[in-house]
Amino acid sequence: MGLFERFLTVWVGLGMLAGVGLGLVMPGAFQAIAAVEVAHVNLVVAAFIWVMIYPMMIQVDWSAVKNVGRRPRGLVMTLVVNWLIKPFTMALLGVLFFEHVFAPWVDPASAREYIAGMILLGVAPCTAMVFVWSQLVKGDANYTLVQVSVNDLIMVFAFAPIAAFLLGVTNISVPWQTLVLSTVLYVVLPLLAGMATRRALAARSPRAVADFVARLKPWSVLGLIATVVLLFGFQAGTLVAQPLVIAMIAVPLVLQSYGIFAIAWAGARLLKLPHDVAGPACLIGTSNFFELAVAVAISLFGLNSGAALATVVGVLVEVPVMLSLCWLVNRSAAARALAPVQLNKSSGAASSS
Repeated sequence: MGLFERFLTVWVGLGMLAGVGLGLVMPGAFQAIAAVEVAHVNLVVAAFIWVMIYPMMIQVDWSAVKNVGRRPRGLVMTLVVNWLIKPFTMALLGVLFFEHVFAPWVDPASAREYIAGMILLGVAPCTAMVFVWSQLVKGDANYTLVQVSVNDLIMVFAFAPIAAFLLGVTNISVPWQTLVLSTVLYVVLPLLAGMATRRALAARSPRAVADFVARLKPWSVLGLIATVVLLFGFQAGTLVAQPLVIAMIAVPLVLQSYGIFAIAWAGARLLKLPHDVAGPACLIGTSNFFELAVAVAISLFGLNSGAALATVVGVLVEVPVMLSLCWLVNRSAAARALAPVQLNKSSGAASSS
């Protein structure tokens, strides 16, 4: 593991501080960058996400993807958590905190909007960033691609009905342009580029793919840090102006993330999924497709609404929370790998005595 990967949490923390500082010092520059968007998808952020996930797409081996169907348990667990559990637990936590726990400090109208924003996050499982988390936990790149693809397909049909049901409305407007464009930008195009690169490198030598990916890894981390700087820079004024509201919104979002991960991890252990499948399967449901959630919140409730603010807070808490969960996954894998060694040592000691 290189210098960038070893101290990733430190770099991300510095990126957060840099984003807030730069956003306060140069708000105009960040406003100009924020305006570079199509269908609520920021093209500058998309470019940095591309830098993050392109190396992972090169590692996708299409000859192995066809064998994923022989291991359906990971896919089934991901779908159950994402679509039958996660949206409803997020709604319950939102109601619990903003209609009861935080009710003395939040007016009812704002509380309803915060809950709505959290629901929109809960109905949008991650698309792009999960490739980053999968790489950090040494996940199976082929399996992760299939998991993301199946989730995206289901999202096209399930997002609007579930969100409408939980929001209590029937005329929810889903920005289909955002959904389609995000899928193309974050999955289809990087995948096609990765396939073309892999084919060209594989024709050169057997080691060419691994060597090229190793050289790109620092750039992938830099793409993540640059994305963090931008996201925190966009919201620097809000972070400074409304720290208490942001902290209150963050509480149920963080509990939701760790709670969903715990449910998924327990399911993975029950199903005896291998580490390279279990890790990404648990992290897909834990992280969110924040581009879609933010776009829907803005289109339904307005740019300055509590719902839009809640989705943005979801973006802000996601990176540090997901890094901590990646650490937990890797630590669990290391502990499980050491267990047989320790057992063998104990058995050897007992037999020698």
